[in-house]
Amino acid sequence: MGSHRRTAPSSGSERSTALALGLLSAAATALGAVPATAAPQEDSRAEVDRLYREAEKATEAYNAADERADALRRDIADAQDAIARKQQRVNTMRETLGSLAGSQYRSGGLDPALSLLLSEDPEDYLRKASVLDRLGVHQTAELRKLRGTLRSLSQDRAEAGKRLGALERSRKAAATHKRTVEHKLAEARRLLGSLPAGERAAWDRAFRSGRTDLLGPGGAPASGRAAAAVAAARSALGKPYVWGANGPSGFDCSGLTQWAYAQAGVALPRTSQAQRYAGRQVPLSEARPGDLVLYRSDASHVGMYMGNGQVIHAPYPGAPVRYDPVGMMPVSSVTRV
Repeated sequence: MGSHRRTAPSSGSERSTALALGLLSAAATALGAVPATAAPQEDSRAEVDRLYREAEKATEAYNAADERADALRRDIADAQDAIARKQQRVNTMRETLGSLAGSQYRSGGLDPALSLLLSEDPEDYLRKASVLDRLGVHQTAELRKLRGTLRSLSQDRAEAGKRLGALERSRKAAATHKRTVEHKLAEARRLLGSLPAGERAAWDRAFRSGRTDLLGPGGAPASGRAAAAVAAARSALGKPYVWGANGPSGFDCSGLTQWAYAQAGVALPRTSQAQRYAGRQVPLSEARPGDLVLYRSDASHVGMYMGNGQVIHAPYPGAPVRYDPVGMMPVSSVTRV
């Protein structure tokens, strides 16, 4: 067996060195533990940001599908009205042609020459024959009209069938986007709920941070309708964020701007991506109250510029319609309606 040599007792200097190293190691461990505990919270806040961004994109997709469905429903209703009117015309034409056919049948039992010979009043017969001849020409024209109307009716029905199919696809797309939104919002709420109150407040402050000196006061609204939209947006302050809603009791981001301009008599598209092209684009440095400020490269968020470096917008679930700095997130464009 090998022998074990006992280690000599440490000198005082060595003991002091070992103690110092131990303290430094403990301090390093303690310092290293701070990021370790903070990182999950920071990761959670970043994940909440990501989930809200993705939910907002899905909300805009839902709004687009829902708008498409509404337009298709109107088109289908119009088509059904047109089909009903054409069907009534077909029925009337058939009744008219039936009457003409009956008249010809009743008049056509005898050879025309023999009818003329046997007629007590040849002049009366000739008058009737002339009328029947004209009826024959009229009947031919009516038949052509009937055939044309029937072809048009068949085309209308086929087109209505296509629109019904498109409506069903739009409904399914909206339902899919709705499930996506609900899932992401539920996950975001769960993550936010898992954060301490201070961290939740810090996350909200971070969302609301941004430069307010990106542009000047902005002056007056560019038009009377912009002024009316600004007044409407201010009246919505404090209303809750409700995804898929466009007022008056709740709003998502594009729903707020659409509703505000509707109060000014201006019809904006439903989605922020479409609102981006609802007017003339101007530089951010020239923004005036009432202009639409689009955020992120995909224009998935929108607010209304109010002047003094501020926008009014519907931020996210749990946050009411409020003022925030215009630079709270990357601005992609500014649209003057």
